[in-house]
Amino acid sequence: MSTVTVGDSPASAPTPLVRPAYKVTGLRVLRSEWAKMWSLRSTWITLGLSLLFLVAFGAIAAADYRSDLGSGRPLEAAEASATALGLSVFGTNFAQLAIGVLGVLATAGEYSTGLIRSTLAAVPRRLPVLWSKAAVFGLVALALSTVGVVVAFLVVGGIVSATPAALPVSHPGVVRSLLGAGLYLGLVGVIGTALGALLRSVAGGISVLVASLMLVPGLVALLPGSWQDDISPYLPSSAGESMFALTHDATALSPSAGLAVFLGWTVLALAGAAHRLVRSDA
Repeated sequence: MSTVTVGDSPASAPTPLVRPAYKVTGLRVLRSEWAKMWSLRSTWITLGLSLLFLVAFGAIAAADYRSDLGSGRPLEAAEASATALGLSVFGTNFAQLAIGVLGVLATAGEYSTGLIRSTLAAVPRRLPVLWSKAAVFGLVALALSTVGVVVAFLVVGGIVSATPAALPVSHPGVVRSLLGAGLYLGLVGVIGTALGALLRSVAGGISVLVASLMLVPGLVALLPGSWQDDISPYLPSSAGESMFALTHDATALSPSAGLAVFLGWTVLALAGAAHRLVRSDA
């Protein structure tokens, strides 16, 4: 009786797990920040509020002007020189707070939740994260704000039609002012994201934003008149206002100069945020 010996077959080597090669690119970082921004309910609510502020406060200011005009009493100096454009951008003072606060939340919120560690682990070079956040939110704020001021101008124009404040869109400077208001609010959003990344605190970022846009101009107003003329035009809020003002007095900057100054403040905030992002641990 013969015995058949079966040789041991060589053990098959395990198939190596092939992982897809992912590469961090600027486009992918932008898509990631876009998805993160729209996944938050606060984004929808705050952007909706900013749009509401632009249209509603412009309409309220126009209705108040129309009411005072029909009352028969003499108008105040500010009301007598009011235009449809000036009334339609009345809500920018309120919309800038909503947009700026949301910009702060877009960056500082990740530090408060710890999500920034995962973000920077995925993008080790770090700076593309800041540029993508600023670009995504700035462009969204720019588009929404431009639509808001245009809608506000159309609503206000209907309310103040056949009054001294009526102003057609073809009037010189109107289109420039509307686009300037949208650009101003878009840059406010970029400054908000920069402050959030620089201070890494929601409360701190919002405080600095409110102080720079609202409190500092009030403090400068307490200075002697000659000092005010030298300092006030170069404040962020004053430079931004000159971007969308229809007329300018002798102490105000021209629209192009105001844009240059406000861009300087924006670059300064982004530079500070970039320096801390690179030099400090998350």
